[in-house]
Amino acid sequence: MLGPLSAPWPWYVAGPILGLFVPALLLVGNRLFGVSGTLRDLCAACLPGGPEHFRYNWRQLGGWNLLFILGATIGGAIAAQINGPQTIQLAEPTRQALAALNIHDLTGLAPRELFNWQTLATPRGFLTIIVGGFLVGFGTAYAGGCTSGHAIAGLADRQLPSLVAVCGFFAGGLLATHVLFPWIF
Repeated sequence: MLGPLSAPWPWYVAGPILGLFVPALLLVGNRLFGVSGTLRDLCAACLPGGPEHFRYNWRQLGGWNLLFILGATIGGAIAAQINGPQTIQLAEPTRQALAALNIHDLTGLAPRELFNWQTLATPRGFLTIIVGGFLVGFGTAYAGGCTSGHAIAGLADRQLPSLVAVCGFFAGGLLATHVLFPWIF
């Protein structure tokens, strides 16, 4: 049973649905799944005379991926309205590790000490949000896709470059969590 709308779907329902999404895209027209490429298409649509990286015919992809992002955005907004404010559940060791980094306000979906306008104006906020965001964007362009594209679609298609990229994502995440994050905070 799926339960009320405010309850998350169990893994045995959500997992197969997500797993079937990839072969469906491949069968419908050899389409790839991933969000970073879609964001590039959005920039190409909004900045037709912009940087060389965005000068290509984004319409040839059919625009389905832009509808996917629009649907995900609208779906997220609807879910936020139905469910109201949410607080993530963290294990006690995680809470203690964050407290050691002076991160205590864990209400909402992201720590307020990290994600707010006042923090953005500090060197720490600039480093984590702006520089970190740039590095994520550069990394997805360099890797030829993001975690959703490589980990979900690429691994399902048995792509060796996707396996290498996913290993790199996890190694980078561990390095950032255990080395860079404590150093910055």
